[in-house]
Amino acid sequence: MHIRNALKSDLLAIVEIYNSTIASRMVTADLEPISIESREAWFEAHGPDTHPLWVMQDGDQIAGWLSYSAFYGRPAYRHTAEVSIYLHPEYRGQGLGRRFLQEAIDRAPEFQFHTLLGFIFSHNQPSLKLFQSFGFSTYGELPNVAVLDGQERSLTILGKRIGEDL
Repeated sequence: MHIRNALKSDLLAIVEIYNSTIASRMVTADLEPISIESREAWFEAHGPDTHPLWVMQDGDQIAGWLSYSAFYGRPAYRHTAEVSIYLHPEYRGQGLGRRFLQEAIDRAPEFQFHTLLGFIFSHNQPSLKLFQSFGFSTYGELPNVAVLDGQERSLTILGKRIGEDL
């Protein structure tokens, strides 16, 4: 398996992987499957030189994807990125999330990111534990900001400083 920049032709697999997480109510605040068309602008916003989107490829299969997303969209936040990791159902529980998160940490200096953030539902203990095992700490919690199937859910913001201070 290898990690590479995502291609436009990968968008179908990226969307399918994302949609596979919706029913669990653990990973995303989307309640219904999204379309490829709805993700085209998002895909274009992930340029390989600024906020890359990577896929992990296993033969012809996309095993998962990792992205850095701009945080808050204002210039002063340029050195902060949100990390997202999504895995194909057949590849979950095999350590690929760890591999992706290590990749995100290792490559952050290439893109001049000094802080990485994870926005994780507070009830998603596996993802919280993964990020915490890499030294991410709790930066805050937004209590009861999401309603999933009639149940309020909180969002935990985890962060990790990368490299030296400015």
